[in-house]
Amino acid sequence: MMTYKETLLFIAKCLTISFEKKNLKEVRQEIKYTKIDWNKVVQISTKHYVFPALYCHLKQANLLSELPEYLVKFMKDITAENRSRNQQIISQAIKINDLLLANGITPIFLKGTAFLVEELYQDSAERMVGDIDLLVSKKAYQKAIQVLKADAYQLVHPNSISSELSKHYPRLVKKGQISAVEIHQEMTLKKHTAIFNYDYIQPTLIHEKGFFVMSYPHQLLHTIINKQLNDHGYRYKNIALRNYYDLLLLSYKAVPLKSISLLPSIKKQLNSFLSNAFYIFNKPNSITFQKSKHAKKHTQSTISSLEKPRLQNLKNRCITIQLSTTARMMILCKALYQKKYFIFVLGKITDINWCKRKLLGS
Repeated sequence: MMTYKETLLFIAKCLTISFEKKNLKEVRQEIKYTKIDWNKVVQISTKHYVFPALYCHLKQANLLSELPEYLVKFMKDITAENRSRNQQIISQAIKINDLLLANGITPIFLKGTAFLVEELYQDSAERMVGDIDLLVSKKAYQKAIQVLKADAYQLVHPNSISSELSKHYPRLVKKGQISAVEIHQEMTLKKHTAIFNYDYIQPTLIHEKGFFVMSYPHQLLHTIINKQLNDHGYRYKNIALRNYYDLLLLSYKAVPLKSISLLPSIKKQLNSFLSNAFYIFNKPNSITFQKSKHAKKHTQSTISSLEKPRLQNLKNRCITIQLSTTARMMILCKALYQKKYFIFVLGKITDINWCKRKLLGS
């Protein structure tokens, strides 16, 4: 019976077999001589949003014949559905891009959408994409919101409160379009906006098929920052395979260690992510990082957490409560002497729907 850790590491290794011959050989041996718990593989790869990518690599490596027939059909169907969805997302992104450019706004597409339009993946079906994320300058931020609203985009939650305190405007949707849109004015939590922002990445933008995206070193940085800092992965010491897989592909476009050296003030946190990635992908040559006691300790702790997932989930809930409480106390304190925080708090407590959601826990 495969453990959670064994299953996750097996999936991670499978995601490298199109690039790493050593890992392909090992995966082939494991499938042939080890009893793989395919139900658990499906469950965990789906939870980590890499199920289609797993199928694509197994198919390219001619390993599908070793899998149960029902599983291959299921994987094929899900991957086809995701490919169709991603094609619709690209079409939607084209319309948004054309609309904003026509109104004098240059959107910079981020994360999954950027990876799709620049064809980072061998097969567009590999990446599971949620929202369309785009970044605009602070000067163009309000105008971009109004342009999309004039094009029939509406708030997912009509009573959402817009605030300058957030990295992005609340999610917008349009009838007939497949994905919600998040318009970003920042890419990081507030304490890091001074070192990684629109002005920082703008001079090295790539113009790809009519879209503007970040340079590969900056995409690599944003991928790590998004997990380690924005989502507190450094604190939680957890693994999200979709983020790590994006990092793996970007490591063939930009040298990871050289990229994180661009931001020395947070290099320790970024380097820890690279150390984790090096371990879970079974030491690929493309992932370079700085070996240190801190990186080693962080990775050991992260991998150790995989051995007791239930205990780790309990620890994560405690961390979530602590982070949430600290953030709320900070906002309440600042509301006493900063107008924008006061307006934000007042808007929340006078929003009946928001109060109902909090009271009912929904």
